[in-house]
Amino acid sequence: MKFSDKFGRSEANILMDLDDAKNRLEKQGREVINLSIGTPDFPPDKFVMDKVSEGFLDPENYKYGMTESKELADAVINWYKRRYGVELAAENITAVNGSQEGIAHIAFPLINAGDTVLVPDPCYQIFGFGPVLADAKLEYMPLLKENDYLIDFDAIPEETAKRAKVMIVSYPNNPTTAQAPKEFYFRLVEFAKKYDIIVIHDNAYSELIFDGGEGLSFLQIPGAMDVGIEFNSLSKSYNLTGLRLSFALGNADIIKRFRAFRSQIDYGICMGIQNAAVAALNGPQDILERNRAEYKKRRDYLHDGLNRIGWKVPLGDATMFTWYPIPEKYGTDDEEFTFDLLEKAGVVCVPGSSFGRHGRGYVRMALVQPCEMLEKAIKSIDNSSILK
Repeated sequence: MKFSDKFGRSEANILMDLDDAKNRLEKQGREVINLSIGTPDFPPDKFVMDKVSEGFLDPENYKYGMTESKELADAVINWYKRRYGVELAAENITAVNGSQEGIAHIAFPLINAGDTVLVPDPCYQIFGFGPVLADAKLEYMPLLKENDYLIDFDAIPEETAKRAKVMIVSYPNNPTTAQAPKEFYFRLVEFAKKYDIIVIHDNAYSELIFDGGEGLSFLQIPGAMDVGIEFNSLSKSYNLTGLRLSFALGNADIIKRFRAFRSQIDYGICMGIQNAAVAALNGPQDILERNRAEYKKRRDYLHDGLNRIGWKVPLGDATMFTWYPIPEKYGTDDEEFTFDLLEKAGVVCVPGSSFGRHGRGYVRMALVQPCEMLEKAIKSIDNSSILK
């Protein structure tokens, strides 16, 4: 058989290799504490689950959704107005099957083969893989600790900026957990206008900022709607990862072209799921503070425990993740450390290099276990030889 030269030899995401190793240990009777994938372990609100159950008892909701209902568009418009003070209209919104799907496809209606897309490094993997699907040329923007993991616009070469067609940005950031101040977004809009670059902002974690920080929308900035869109998701905010519903929002021309492109590959979001989204967006919002408080509690617990046993790690700003430098004895070999951590301590995390070259020497842990399980992980790490 002959396979694609482009993707036929693609390696599986390292999460698959880690999952295979985890399953092998569990078959041996080992307890494994999984801190790898960012799937919330908190339940959705009951009234949202009730709306899902009710919706799927209606046979009409098993037909193609085709487009957003007026109720869903209104719910998104009202939420953005309440939350960010951003004025949207229906032409500024389209629903997608999760931000990952949306980001995987957004480059197709925007670029030609060989066009340059600016991508952060490290970054969530789909930020690079999506444009590659559309035959883009990637240019990476290093996210460095000394810059608080913010994009350094001055470090982007002039010729690269002039060639760039699209720029992908995401704060609060996965994996580095950094948040961006409002001044950063003003500079982003200025940079995009200067070089005629389309901005794609992934805003999955604006509700998960700790210690008094404020989650922002790129679209709050004057002129942002002229140069780009952002993705915003119900997955992490409302614990609805499995329902796969997010939104692309912003520049009406980009949204129109994106909607037309997606009409060739998708028939819309199931109406039963749309009903759940309407309930979540219009209903009581205390779930946002509950989630934020619990993730902060877990962040603090893991940070304090690991530092107590000798693994010196920083306190992250935001998201449901942590971004830790690996122990000094491993140098920068984060993959070796990750698999040693699994084998010797039964703890699964993700090597930073899987997010890009500048992630080497770090690991990402997801705060998806309660504190009692985090305590088990801390003790297991301490009792292993991994820090010795």
